[in-house]
Amino acid sequence: MRILVDMDDTIELLLNAWLAKVNRIYGRHVGYEDIVSWDVSAAYEGLTHDQVYEVILEDDFWQEVEPMPGAAEALQRLIREGHEIYIVTVTPYESLAGKMKYLLFRCFPFLRWDQVVITSRKQLLKADILVDDGIHNLEGGDYRKILVDAPYNRAYDAEAHGMIRVHNWEEIEAAIQKIGAELEMHQENSMGQQE
Repeated sequence: MRILVDMDDTIELLLNAWLAKVNRIYGRHVGYEDIVSWDVSAAYEGLTHDQVYEVILEDDFWQEVEPMPGAAEALQRLIREGHEIYIVTVTPYESLAGKMKYLLFRCFPFLRWDQVVITSRKQLLKADILVDDGIHNLEGGDYRKILVDAPYNRAYDAEAHGMIRVHNWEEIEAAIQKIGAELEMHQENSMGQQE
């Protein structure tokens, strides 16, 4: 299968590092569970959008972001199983070099540059599956949808919108295997009907 995998808060823990840095700079105590909106700055009363977002544009910031537990091992297994894996990210050009160098290729050295897609509209891509924490990236796309749970997407009824909600890479792998089995069965049924 062709599997598209988001980067931020899907294979790495962007939000944890981001909050830690903004809290450190501005003396705040905003926690992960406080981020109930896609706009992180909404949790920082008195700070501007630019003040909150400028920290992730610095190259050295990406050295502070850790990989999500189990992500590297799961991606390697999926590649060994013969799946096409593409990391798909909506990344501002100002932080692209640092994010790739200090995070993606440092923490996931088995990935190659030709497995990275930078786009502002993931719905333009065709694949079997997209794994993402952003509802807006999953809706309307021509792929099966796996939604990575986060406080800012918990109020969303994933199942009602044809998405599988997951909480970690063990659940992501299980969802991928389930979708793979469904697609294989559908393909076999289609071939049987043609005969």
